Amino acid sequence: MTVRAPVVVSPGAPGRMGGTPTASELLAYLNALGEWRDRRKAELDELDQAALHSPDADALSPDVVLAMTVWKAVSDRYELILVTWDSGRVGPTETERIAALIWGGLDAGGTGGQLAVSLPEACKLSDALAASLRAKLALDPGDADLAARLRQLRAQVERISDLVKQEPATTRNDALAKHHDLDRRLTDLAERNKRGADIGGLIGPFELDAAKLERDLIVGAATRKERAADVARARTLRGELEAQGTAVRALADKAVKAVSPAPRLAVPDVTALGPVPNTPAELAQYLTRLDAVRRALGQAQAAYGGALERRDELTQLLDAYQVKAATVAPGNDDLAELYRRGRAAIEAEPVDLARLAALVAAYQAYLEGTR
Repeated sequence: MTVRAPVVVSPGAPGRMGGTPTASELLAYLNALGEWRDRRKAELDELDQAALHSPDADALSPDVVLAMTVWKAVSDRYELILVTWDSGRVGPTETERIAALIWGGLDAGGTGGQLAVSLPEACKLSDALAASLRAKLALDPGDADLAARLRQLRAQVERISDLVKQEPATTRNDALAKHHDLDRRLTDLAERNKRGADIGGLIGPFELDAAKLERDLIVGAATRKERAADVARARTLRGELEAQGTAVRALADKAVKAVSPAPRLAVPDVTALGPVPNTPAELAQYLTRLDAVRRALGQAQAAYGGALERRDELTQLLDAYQVKAATVAPGNDDLAELYRRGRAAIEAEPVDLARLAALVAAYQAYLEGTR
């Protein structure tokens, strides 16, 4: 089976993260992206059919599913952008939203969970996945001649060079070595092609290696971005919980002194968790523990705050009944005595909530009996 369509390459996105492209730039991009989306879907459908008839169908199935999943994520985001674009009826607010939809994260699953990448990154990942499938299936990219394929590979190697620069120090040397090897091999292929040598058997494996490296670098960069976002979120949440914990402990001290019986809930100290880690597994556990601290602080705040609110509620009820008594039963000595005892209970420290509640209930019952 032969994939007839030429190689499909995603269009470059206008602007950058934090920047707002013009309406004309967006129109050109949306037209190109729409064409790319439709052509990529047709290409993936043909690759899927080729994979189904391949002896390695089972091994190729995860690659096909991943390629389709990434395409679907891009297609869904494209539809959202079209809705916001509204046939060009956009102002500054709408173009800012579209820029956020282009450069903000979208979920492209299949990489051990959900991988948040921007729309341009997802498109490049789709290019790499399609190229990898073509190479594994040993399919020619349609009518594109060898010179065109070599030009596209040169562009891909340059994209890989840009991705290598983003690698951390721990992995950069390995990525550099792989990029240099690809660059050397591509130069050799181009020279052979100029001399008229048959490079048909060499270009397929090269496309496979280039696609795999580009895909791995894109996934790695996105994973690091997610991890950095998680670290920032953990640090922010830790700071918020530290401040909240201090306030809740102050509230607990106040409640214990002010009312009896007071709640006896422990108020967790987020600093006991230690500093925010950087490794993925430890960071995931740390975020789980932060969430547990958040919930515990919320429960403690509700309990201690509720005890103080109960005291205030009973105080307000007693005063309200006393005002009512001045109209319904003025000069009633029994009500005056109950009110005196109630105020004495309120002014005691700590306030005996059970006794105060009983006095308020007695005052209410006596007042209702005088009607």
